[in-house]
Amino acid sequence: MSAKTGRAKSGWVVLGFSTVISTAVLMVSFALPAQSGQAAAEIARPELADLIEAAQPSVVTISVEKSVRNPQSLNYRGPQRGSPEMDEFFERFFGRGFPMPDAEQRTRGVGSGFIIDADGYIVTNNHVVEDADVITVTLHDGEAHEAELLGADPKTDLALLKIDAQELTAARFGDSDAVRVGDWVVAIGNPFGFGGTATVGIVSARGRDLRAGPYDDFLQIDAPINQGNSGGPVFNMAGEVIGINTAIYSPNGGNVGIGFAIPANQAEEIVAELRDNGMVERGWLGVQLQGMDDALAESLNLDSNAGALVAEVVPGSPAANANVEVGDVIVEFDDEAVESPKALSRMVGTADSGERIPMKVWRNGKHKTLVVTLGRADEPATIAQEDNNDNVGLAFGPLDETARARLGLDAGATGAVITRVQPSSDAARQGLRPGDLIVSVDQHPIDSPKDVTRAIDGARKGGKDSILLLVRRGEAQRFTALPLA
Repeated sequence: MSAKTGRAKSGWVVLGFSTVISTAVLMVSFALPAQSGQAAAEIARPELADLIEAAQPSVVTISVEKSVRNPQSLNYRGPQRGSPEMDEFFERFFGRGFPMPDAEQRTRGVGSGFIIDADGYIVTNNHVVEDADVITVTLHDGEAHEAELLGADPKTDLALLKIDAQELTAARFGDSDAVRVGDWVVAIGNPFGFGGTATVGIVSARGRDLRAGPYDDFLQIDAPINQGNSGGPVFNMAGEVIGINTAIYSPNGGNVGIGFAIPANQAEEIVAELRDNGMVERGWLGVQLQGMDDALAESLNLDSNAGALVAEVVPGSPAANANVEVGDVIVEFDDEAVESPKALSRMVGTADSGERIPMKVWRNGKHKTLVVTLGRADEPATIAQEDNNDNVGLAFGPLDETARARLGLDAGATGAVITRVQPSSDAARQGLRPGDLIVSVDQHPIDSPKDVTRAIDGARKGGKDSILLLVRRGEAQRFTALPLA
């Protein structure tokens, strides 16, 4: 279930180049002088058996089941089954048990994870468990447990699970900032469903940006990882987790020696928030940024092309309230130098909403220090009037000017903005998330959070088992049937 990047064309180039290099190495290897025993020992791989034996009990297999619509239903416009004639037709030409168009089917997938607490807390990738109806964790000794999803963070592809178990063997996080290119690492996981597989390699690079999200900062490793390794740990030679496998570069679906892991220091912070709050709260600045180059730096009389150039300021945003202007170059954030828009995004994202932070900008040939009070990412609306409806796992905020600006809606738009979604709720299982706009409930237009609450309460009093929400996300709208607890 690992994510894969790359194109077939580039894969062919790599394979061809690899063949030439392999031949060259074989040809010259006989001409090299024999190494002394001491030199050979210095470059030998470290002793791994004890490390792997100690680490394996903390690694688990994660199996998921989810419902998906029959792909045929996307384009099927023919007669429907149900009548004896049509049933006979389908069975004659396609066999008994042929799936009906529009029918839901069950799919299964496998991934990896690791225990971080002896009481059954488990870390994995979000993409392993996303939209799963049933999550099963199988321990190293073969014991299986149904797991609860406590929280997930799609932007960093992390998720936290909980099983009902105690006295488990837990892994510990190490310091990924101390990892150097060339350090030995061991990856343990569940490739292709085989389970309990250990591979060894080195850290090939740091700070990789796969353009998968605003917080990309991956470790690149060459330890063989494959589909099913997603969510599994990468250990250093001290037996500490310094990364979490999340993606591979693979033109052909298999390992080619380029894998990517979420650094442990980033993961540990995210997991702690998921454990405490079920979600990750990030700071929001409210600007559109672009990178600097030498030409821009020269035109702005800057000595360096480091920094983040402000191309747009969202009306009513924290940046607007701090008097940030279009054309400002943000060069410091919280007394730390800003090298690029990506770096600034990470800084803002790791800060807390409501925090007052000094920010130095370059404007009209001079440095100017501003103080910004960060907002909360994924919470477009001011929530002073927020309505909670814990029975359906949602909280709502008003569609005010700030929310309209962030959602790209015109002044005539109406509705209520989802500000929180309770993990493991029916709302979460239906795919609702903060920032979605509820346009109508049971086909009645919504003007405020109070309207949503009244509609839910009225439906429940009327004995309804579910309500029909019309939800807008970006440029698209869809109906969602939300069960009532």
